[in-house]
Amino acid sequence: MSTLRFLRTFLAIAQHGSFSEAAEHVALTQAAVSFQMRALETELGRDLFDRSGRLALLNTAGRELVPEARHLLELYDRMRQPPGAPDRLAGSVSVGAIVSCMGTLAKVVSAMKREHPALEIHLFSGKSGELANKVEAGTLDAALLVEAGRPAASTRWTALYKEPLVVLAPTSAPGKTAREVLTQSPFLRFDRTQRTGRQIERTLRRLGVSIDDFLELNAIEQLVELVRQEVGVTLLPLLNGSHWRSAPDLRVLFLPTNLGAITRPIGMLERRDPARQAITAAIRARCAGIFQEQAADASAAR
Repeated sequence: MSTLRFLRTFLAIAQHGSFSEAAEHVALTQAAVSFQMRALETELGRDLFDRSGRLALLNTAGRELVPEARHLLELYDRMRQPPGAPDRLAGSVSVGAIVSCMGTLAKVVSAMKREHPALEIHLFSGKSGELANKVEAGTLDAALLVEAGRPAASTRWTALYKEPLVVLAPTSAPGKTAREVLTQSPFLRFDRTQRTGRQIERTLRRLGVSIDDFLELNAIEQLVELVRQEVGVTLLPLLNGSHWRSAPDLRVLFLPTNLGAITRPIGMLERRDPARQAITAAIRARCAGIFQEQAADASAAR
């Protein structure tokens, strides 16, 4: 069974990005991890890492092995489990989420692991583009992220909710409408290299407003905090579960109706992997339930 242990170590390296971090995860020394990977390469008859630099990075063969190794270990873990109830979940999955969804995902996973002791779920945070690439490559089994076009054939997209884009301003900001507020205060911009930032840029062009760019950040909550401190105003998705509309120090202004509905679609991207679909589907369903409750609470508060 040494090969199975080596494959678990191999997947830990793929997940954590280095031999040293993987060693901590699997409770081995870095030398032991290195030995196992050399033995695994010998057994498989091919190199799995590019060792030309200071770090040993997965090469093409190594990246191709990731989904196959995970599938094999999943089958083995299922074989080891004693027969149980039909709804019993067991096995290992890796799931990612953008920052605004991580709280909900962590809450769901924590409850599921208490209910299903044989279930192992690893969580990762990241940007939508990075997470989507990892799902397509097989490094992640699923991720909660912003929708971006047609998914790859190896993945499946499920829409969960939409967040309208709104102007967020301190109560002291001049102007009554969204357009007036945007043109009369310094603008705090969300990162234009990200999907949400590009959507915000397109929306500003449709509004036809001249803004005073002050700074650009890749963190929604930091932008909101700067608005609270009266540094400027911003254009952001109205996060599901946020309490911005009831905050005494914030103004939330919706965009003109003639622009139509401008929203940020959030959903789950999953690999089409039969060995893990039951687990990722259960995570998705529970997250969807919480998101629906948050949306209902927000509607009731209006």
